[in-house]
Amino acid sequence: MDLVKAARKGEEAAFLELFDVHHAPLFRFAYRMTRSIADSEDIVQDCFLSLLRPGTGYDARRGSLRTYLFGAVRNQALRRLRASESGRQRAPEAVDHRSPESEALQAEMAGVVERAVGELPETQREVLILAHYEQLSLAEIGEVMGLDVGAVKSRLQRARAGLRETLSAYATKAE
Repeated sequence: MDLVKAARKGEEAAFLELFDVHHAPLFRFAYRMTRSIADSEDIVQDCFLSLLRPGTGYDARRGSLRTYLFGAVRNQALRRLRASESGRQRAPEAVDHRSPESEALQAEMAGVVERAVGELPETQREVLILAHYEQLSLAEIGEVMGLDVGAVKSRLQRARAGLRETLSAYATKAE
């Protein structure tokens, strides 16, 4: 019996195994989309709760559980961002307060990159996050977003070019 069916029948061990395997990458993706820990926790929780409901949209014949879950998180994150007028201007909640200079510079650069990623158009940002941070394949990204692989490649190239342009000023400073 597969884990989803077992979890739907109330087997706690099956649910916990599903949660342990998928929670961290889904949370990271939701956080990078929303920039809110609270929203990310709610999104992932809602995603898992909806998976347990009979008649949910998940069908193992149509794709992997992983891509289904990433797609569900993506849809919920987009709904929240669109509902919140200030969703894109929200400041990051996690701040690195380490004192050594190297840690401070590293944290500053991470913030610069995070802001640059946040400034990308939504469609490019999603593809970049899924490819680089969550390390999904182009085919998996296409499945999550409902796109063909060519469209995913194109969006990823545009996202990388946009980041290169935005971050080029920092490259000369780092040398």
